[in-house]
Amino acid sequence: MTVTNDPVALNEWIICGWIGQMPPGESLETMILGQPITVMRTGDTGYRVAERLADGRAGRELPVQLRFGSIFTTLGTPQRPLPEMPEFDEPDRVHVNCGAIRTNTSPYRIIENFLDMAHFSFIHPGILGTVEETEVQSYRTEHRKDPDEIWAIDCPYMQPKGLYSPSRGEAPPGIGLTTRTYRIMSPFSACLAKVSPRDPSRLDITSIFVQPLTETSCLVHTPVTYLGDPSVGPGRAAFQQTIFMQDRIVLENQIPALFPLDPTAELPTRADATSIAYRRWLKGMGIRFAIFERREAA
Repeated sequence: MTVTNDPVALNEWIICGWIGQMPPGESLETMILGQPITVMRTGDTGYRVAERLADGRAGRELPVQLRFGSIFTTLGTPQRPLPEMPEFDEPDRVHVNCGAIRTNTSPYRIIENFLDMAHFSFIHPGILGTVEETEVQSYRTEHRKDPDEIWAIDCPYMQPKGLYSPSRGEAPPGIGLTTRTYRIMSPFSACLAKVSPRDPSRLDITSIFVQPLTETSCLVHTPVTYLGDPSVGPGRAAFQQTIFMQDRIVLENQIPALFPLDPTAELPTRADATSIAYRRWLKGMGIRFAIFERREAA
């Protein structure tokens, strides 16, 4: 297995597991960016991460951060901190880790799919969209410099109500207009913020952190934080898994699996404003890992 030499990817914080995934004293063998690693739980709250050599021995110990119920590490020297999501620190919230699903495509296709509202009515009918309402209405994107992130603001979409909420029975059946805010926090992470049905002054957050095992194989982690009843946490996790398993069928059939940044390779529409901003952002940072242009030039 070849470890990437792309400094942009190497210098990112990357998820490699979730807190509580293994009992104290146990370890998990996994991979990031082509590098085998071992994630070790050293106690009730402690974790260590080390590279794993070809002969199975532990190699270089790697930095570790524990945030959002998850474990992050890096193979390089990060130029950006982990994102700030203060909702995860609020004491009255329920935090749910929805597991990790292996998906055979590039990490950027997974992030792009998470941002795409145009597929709701076709891939998730009756859940996130309906065949009666397929239009993606206008919204705006922003490239924020501090921190360096892409935001999609005031994204309206007509979708079913009451099929799932952190507290059952708060939304009546039927179709309702929801407003979403998307935030791309790194090449391998994004989140969705929606007004909480429990408190319209606060937000529920669904995050996506992609763990690139190789250029075309990833683990997809989706930690969620919401206001509501803790007893529906398992149902929330099952809901997220259902949505992503529907997406995975599409993701694994996209060609090429590597991500093209050439604007003429895949023609966008008005609904793809966030995708366009994401691709420009990736191109501007000079990332090469899992990018189709590099393969074309070789």
